Amino acid sequence: MTASGTERNCTTSAGLAGWVLFDWAMQPYFTLVTTFVFAPYFATRLAGEPVAGQAWWGYATAAAGLVIAVLSPVLGALADASGRHKPWIAGFGAMMMVGACLLWFARPGHPGAVPLALGAFAVGTIGAEFATVFNNAMMPRLVSADRLGRLSGTGWAVGYVGGLVSLILVLGFVVTDAATGSTLAGLTPPFGWALHADAGARATGPIAAAWFALFVLPMFLFTPDSHQHPRTSEAIGAGLAGFAETVRDLRAIPGLGRFLIANMVYTDGLVALFAFGGIYGAGMFGWSAIELGLFGVLATVTGTIGAFAGGRLDDRFGSRAVIVAALAGLILTLGVILSTDPHHVAFVVPIAGRAAGDVSLYAGLGDKIFLIAGTIVGLLAGPLQASSRTQLARLVPAASSGRFFGLFALSGKLTSFLGPLAVGIVTHWCGDQRAGAAVLLGFLGVGMALAATVASPPVPVSDGSAASR
Repeated sequence: MTASGTERNCTTSAGLAGWVLFDWAMQPYFTLVTTFVFAPYFATRLAGEPVAGQAWWGYATAAAGLVIAVLSPVLGALADASGRHKPWIAGFGAMMMVGACLLWFARPGHPGAVPLALGAFAVGTIGAEFATVFNNAMMPRLVSADRLGRLSGTGWAVGYVGGLVSLILVLGFVVTDAATGSTLAGLTPPFGWALHADAGARATGPIAAAWFALFVLPMFLFTPDSHQHPRTSEAIGAGLAGFAETVRDLRAIPGLGRFLIANMVYTDGLVALFAFGGIYGAGMFGWSAIELGLFGVLATVTGTIGAFAGGRLDDRFGSRAVIVAALAGLILTLGVILSTDPHHVAFVVPIAGRAAGDVSLYAGLGDKIFLIAGTIVGLLAGPLQASSRTQLARLVPAASSGRFFGLFALSGKLTSFLGPLAVGIVTHWCGDQRAGAAVLLGFLGVGMALAATVASPPVPVSDGSAASR
C-alpha cells in the first residue's frame, strides 16, 4: 500500500470534518471583505465615487493575483517535498489575519486610508489564497477517488454556510442602516459604533480574522498531515526541482494542460465577478449596506445549495459536465445583469424605478431582477468551483497533489489579475460600471469552450472499504 493510501485509511470522521471546516473558517474573509460589505464600502465611502472605487479595487485585486501567480506553483511543489501542509496553512492564515485586521484603520478622510485599505486587502488575499492551496493539496490523501467530488462539494457548501452565518451576524449586530443608525435586527451596535456609520464595514476585517483563528483549529487538531520531516534546505531544493518536473509532467497526463488553461480563463471571470458584485450593486442601484448584506445572504444560501448538489452530480456525471453547465448558466445570467439598470431591462425596455423618497428594500423592478440574477450566480458558482478542484484531483497522482494543486492555483491566478485589471481599465476609460463588467462574458465563454474539450476520468465505483469513507 502506498504512503498516501495509508494516510487515507487513517483519516477519521473528525479528521474529515476538520478539513471541511477550513472552508467554513476562511469563507467569511471572501464574503465579508472581498464581496458584500467592505468592498462596496471602499467604493462608495472610502474612494468616494463608485467608478473610481471599482477601478482601484480592480487594480489591487490584480496586484494580489500577480503575486499569487508567481509563487503558487513553487510553494505547492515545496509542500510536496517537505511533506507537511499544516505549517504553511498556519503561516499564510496568519498573513490573512494581519491584512484583515489592518482594514479597521481605513477610515474616510484619514490620510493614506485608500492605499492602506488596498494594501491590506492585497496582503490578506494573498495569505487566504496560499493557505487554500495547501488545504486543497491535502484532499487526495483523505478519501478515495470515488469520494472526492462529495468531499470537495461538501467543503464548498460548508464554506458557504460559514459565510452566510458570518454575514447574518454582521448584519444583525454590527452593520448599521444609515437612515436609522440601527442594525438589521433593530439593535444598537456595540462599542459606540452607531456614531460612526463606517465602523461596521471596517470591523468586518477583524471579524473575519477572529473567525478564521477560531474555526481552523479542528483542522490542525484532527486532520492528519504527512509525517515527513526533511531539512528545510533539502525541501526547498526538492520543491524547486519538483516544480520543473510538474511542468514537464503536464504532457504525460492527458487533458491536464488544456484543463489548466480553461481553469485559468474562466477563473479570471469568476474572480472578477465576485470582486465586483457588491460594488456593482452599490454603484448601479445605490443599494445600502443592509440591501447588499441581504443580497449576500441570499446568494450564499443558493451557493450552499449549489455546492452540495454539484458535488453529488459530479460523482454521478463527472466534473466536466458540471463545469460546462455551470459556465453556460453564468454567461446567461451575467447577460441578464448587464442588460438591466434601474430604469430598463433588456437594455431598452423601460421599467418602473424606485420612487423618490422610497427607502424600502429593493423597491424598483430593476433591483429585484438584479437580486434574483445574483442569487443564480451563487447557485452556479458553488458547483463550478467544487468540480474544478475535483477535476484536478482526479486527473493527477495523489502523491504529487501538492505540486499539481500549486500549478492549479497558478492556472487560477496566472492571469487572474487580468479579469479585475480589464474591469478596472474599461471602467476607468468608459466611466461606466456596466461596460467594465461586460468584459467578463469573454472570459467565461472562452473558458467554457476549452473546458468542454477535457474529459473527466471515469469515477471509480466504491468497493465499500474503509478507504472509501
